[in-house]
Amino acid sequence: MNGNNEAMEKAEPVYDAELVDDTLPQPRRRTARERFLQWWHRSPRVPRSLKSRAQARQAAKDATVTAVKLPYRYLGSVARGLIAGARWWRRWVTVRDYREAAEQQEKLADKFAEIRELTLFRWRVTGAVAVASAFAFTLVVVLWGYGPLWIAGALLSASLAMLGRRNDGSPGRKPALAGPRTLTWTMDPQVLVDAFRDAKLIGKDEVLRLVERATRVGNGWAVTVDLPATRKAADVIKNREALASALAVDEIQLIVERVRGKGGHAGRVAMWVADEDPYSSPPLRTPLLGVDRWDAWRPVPFGRDARDRRIDLPLVWTSVLVGAIPRQGKTFAARLAAAGLILDPHTRLYVADFKAGKDWDAAAQVAHRFMSGDETEHVHALKDWLVELVGEVQGRYRRMRTLDDIVCPESKITPEISRDTTLNMPVTAIIVDEVQVPLEDRTPVAVQGKKLTAGEYIGELLTWLAKKGPAAGIVLILATQRPDSKTIPSGLRAVLGSRFALRVMDWQDSNIVLGEQMNTRGYDSSRLLPSHKGVGILRPDGETQAGADVLAVTVRTYYMPNEDWRTVCERGRALRESAGTLTGHAAGEEAPPELDHAAVARVIGTGTAAAAPEPARPVELPEPLASVVDYLGDDLDEREFVPSAELVEALDVEPTAFGRQMGDLGCRSDRQRVPRDDGSVRQIRGYYTADIRAVVDGWADREDDP
Repeated sequence: MNGNNEAMEKAEPVYDAELVDDTLPQPRRRTARERFLQWWHRSPRVPRSLKSRAQARQAAKDATVTAVKLPYRYLGSVARGLIAGARWWRRWVTVRDYREAAEQQEKLADKFAEIRELTLFRWRVTGAVAVASAFAFTLVVVLWGYGPLWIAGALLSASLAMLGRRNDGSPGRKPALAGPRTLTWTMDPQVLVDAFRDAKLIGKDEVLRLVERATRVGNGWAVTVDLPATRKAADVIKNREALASALAVDEIQLIVERVRGKGGHAGRVAMWVADEDPYSSPPLRTPLLGVDRWDAWRPVPFGRDARDRRIDLPLVWTSVLVGAIPRQGKTFAARLAAAGLILDPHTRLYVADFKAGKDWDAAAQVAHRFMSGDETEHVHALKDWLVELVGEVQGRYRRMRTLDDIVCPESKITPEISRDTTLNMPVTAIIVDEVQVPLEDRTPVAVQGKKLTAGEYIGELLTWLAKKGPAAGIVLILATQRPDSKTIPSGLRAVLGSRFALRVMDWQDSNIVLGEQMNTRGYDSSRLLPSHKGVGILRPDGETQAGADVLAVTVRTYYMPNEDWRTVCERGRALRESAGTLTGHAAGEEAPPELDHAAVARVIGTGTAAAAPEPARPVELPEPLASVVDYLGDDLDEREFVPSAELVEALDVEPTAFGRQMGDLGCRSDRQRVPRDDGSVRQIRGYYTADIRAVVDGWADREDDP
């Protein structure tokens, strides 16, 4: 290699770098033509047919085809208009309208002479018009020639073409939504008859009889009709949606009620149709803001129905259940019921807010007992409250027994008794928001040697208070966002008098709040619109402004925001301070009550396993209930559901007669889904043991009462 050094040349140095050009090109400004083309292609104001050549060619082809067909379409419209005009003239000249009205009234024979005279008159009018037209035609031709006739013919053909044009895909001149699918029934009863026929509520040969003609009531029309002899008003109420469709209105605008009492019968129907959605307007503030105080014995202003009638909710001697999915106005509805009690200084309130929010915080300044939370200790606090109230109810009944018949004519409190501070029996309300929280609590508790969950024990306490408490002045107001059969025991639901169901997810949940089979009677809160906040179906326990015989009514509750709620509570505290009736939590008295759990357990029927079967002895229960209880034994408390087939086989009874007898006793069978071995699910009919226990308790209570 040394020899080659002389031939080698020194190389240039190599650099590792990137080439950077400082002189980047400046963006080119678009020309006016480019900006115009960009706007032309993006603007929604330019028709699509002008944005590209392909679309322009297709638009030109369509225009050519339309131009070629236009004369034929015009002639077709003129022909249809001519036929339609001829048909109208024929109905007019034959007095078809007058004849049909006489047929509906079954007076065709009596009106025959009048129909004939009117027919001859209209034929004379037709002849006179024809002669006058011929004379005018001749006069115009003589004086001005045929020019004016061509102009008149063109105008006449255009009018006929407009009369015979096709609308909404209909082959004739009438639009597809004509006829009974309009509110013309308010002027023409025949269209109402057609709507009933379209809804399959009456037959083709059957008619309605107008009891009261259509009249304006509020912002809608009201009419009362009698159905044919074989039809029932209950079927019309059940098929309200089909009738609303036939009348071309939303079912929320249609109210159908059976006319009961004096002047009513099973086939008489009262209808009211709103001009528009009656619940689309803003809600009204509660009238309680304008009063200084309220009497708890008066029904509380609750809301307004579709006809804008005020609906009041009675509270004394009953209980209230409010159910809905979240954010539908459940808490607002419960607070409306409580507001009337707060404004009466002689009432006592127990408020338990398991939502753990601030919706009920203002009630702490008037409540005898108050708590807000969803922990286990709050559930146990509610349990102690209920035990305290059970003892209170028993004490009230003992004190009422010592009163004379003038002061206490029955075993019920009166307004005078509730306001007598010496008797200490005020109207007392237990308000539980999100009641599903304590009812679903699975914390074990021991009651007289028997182990229960806290939820089961609270359910038994609430059920007993709902049955025995109203006559002693105890009012239950329960609100839940989970209205299902597993959350609220059937025994508890059965004894809650007033129900209010806001929007829920399906008809089963609606029935759980309102009662069994209510959806088949036309009351289903799952059909309420999401926009209808605070709108629900009220099934009151007592008479309302809608009538004493009305089963349920759709109500839009009054609006009471937090600031109004605080105002009501502050006013209630001032009334109690003035009357000297401020007690418990509101007065700063937090001493826990003295409780006798053993006595309460004996009162409500919760005891040891040995004592539990005592009320179920065959001699104390009717058949077949006694045999069912004997067969189930301890399973009556442990099992949730027992199939009907199992009972029929074990008791060796006839299935149909067994089901009828159990139903007469208050035990209704139901269906439950049961998984099979192969993973599929089948439905079986049977009885919930909670329902059987509730009936057994009811018979035990009858024997306990003197």
